[in-house]
Amino acid sequence: MRNIIKSMAFAFGKVLSLLRPTAISDLRHSLATNIYTGYHCRRFRHWGKAALLAYRADKLIGLQHISVGEHTELGRHIRLTAWQQPHTTATPSITIGKRCRIGDYSHITAINGITIGDDILTGNNVLITDNAHGLTHASQLTIPPRQRPLVSKGKVAIGNRVWIGNNVCIMPGVTIGDGAVIAANSAVTSDIPPCCLAAGTPARVVKCMQ
Repeated sequence: MRNIIKSMAFAFGKVLSLLRPTAISDLRHSLATNIYTGYHCRRFRHWGKAALLAYRADKLIGLQHISVGEHTELGRHIRLTAWQQPHTTATPSITIGKRCRIGDYSHITAINGITIGDDILTGNNVLITDNAHGLTHASQLTIPPRQRPLVSKGKVAIGNRVWIGNNVCIMPGVTIGDGAVIAANSAVTSDIPPCCLAAGTPARVVKCMQ
């Protein structure tokens, strides 16, 4: 009986292979993404027209503090976290502009403020953060990292038309100018001027196209 079921399943798979399996997979993912977006979009502070949240996100926290512009696409397994800190009236904020594409497995996290301009493109596994677990003071290093209070060294601002490669980390207090390019595997710890290519850990300006 088991062999019969296996044979039938195999035959069914061969039939499906004649129906452009990539198209079927794309249709299934598109359907899941639109349902998933519809389910979550009302929880955001603002959700732009035709924006998409791919199925499915790894973590969504503080969506009432997050705005997403129209026609922006947020990739699979994304993490969006806007943490309201205890004992403070300060409100975290994440704003993502129009026509952006944020890659799969990316993480955007704020306790202060992150502003991302229009027409941004990122690779996968990008970290954009305005905070860290504690300071590097001797008194805090005796505390387990997860128990240290979140602190911010400043807001993050990313201009328009910025291209950010795979595995880039953009750290607190950084401003990236319009049209900048951040090479893969870079760690951005200081400001990058407009229309410049930056690379390395920490990232340094390699070339300016102005």
